[in-house]
Amino acid sequence: MKKKMLCMVLGTALAAAMISGCGSSGNGETKAATEASKTSEAATTEATSSEAAATEAASDAGTTEAASSEAAAATGGTFTVGFDQDFPPMGFVGDDGEFTGFDLAAAAEVAKRLGKEVKYQPIAWDAKDMELNSGTIDCIWNGFTMNGREDDYTWSDPYMKNDQVIVVKADAGIETLADLAGKVVDVQTDSSAQAALNDKPELSGSFGQLITVADYNTAFMDLESGAVDAIAMDNVVASYQIQKRNADFKVLDEAIAAEEYGIGFKKGNDELKDAVQKALEEMAADGTLANISNEWFGKDITIIGK
Repeated sequence: MKKKMLCMVLGTALAAAMISGCGSSGNGETKAATEASKTSEAATTEATSSEAAATEAASDAGTTEAASSEAAAATGGTFTVGFDQDFPPMGFVGDDGEFTGFDLAAAAEVAKRLGKEVKYQPIAWDAKDMELNSGTIDCIWNGFTMNGREDDYTWSDPYMKNDQVIVVKADAGIETLADLAGKVVDVQTDSSAQAALNDKPELSGSFGQLITVADYNTAFMDLESGAVDAIAMDNVVASYQIQKRNADFKVLDEAIAAEEYGIGFKKGNDELKDAVQKALEEMAADGTLANISNEWFGKDITIIGK
């Protein structure tokens, strides 16, 4: 009996010990799991913070790189100027076979001040928009009329005033615009003169014929030969052509339209436009722009800063 009782007591004690042991082990595991969970959460939070910091750093680096790229677009590299090579005195082929003209001389000085290499790119005038939008040229700088095109390009400030006029032979008996009724008139394709005539249908409709030509050299040959009676064109160019050709031509007193010349950039290219504008303003302030104008026109006819 005692032996049986002793076994029962020992069994009970052993069971209690086992129960106690199991309970202790469970509490330890729960505590360990809790600590592990906290450690995992801390690691996750740290990783998330590190990832966010890396993303922010990358974003800042990207912004800085973009800003650097924009700044590089305004300075350094090549400055490619699109122009009509048959448009003296603004841009044309000189007697020595080299490109020259008022606009090209001004563009070369601007490029120098921007630390860029100037490149003259002759273009077909009716393809100028395609050349600009494709990136073949950086701007259109060639006696380029702003009026009527204000929303088509990003423009510099105007640098010269101009009129669209009519050129005739001095002895043709044509003195006024009304005298052009029934006459044959040349105008350059897609030019400001053509646009001005389109805006005056009562005038252009009175012509016997309005002929579009590729360039004004062709128009003057037509006028000299008697193939046409008049040319509609820029006054600045007309005055130069008449002096250069030493021909008996004249400009009618009545203008077709008043306008201004500017430099046309691709829509939205404010970075390059602002850099070029700043250089032009510096040239006007230090007299460089006036010197270039005097070289080509015998006087300063620019309007920047005036």
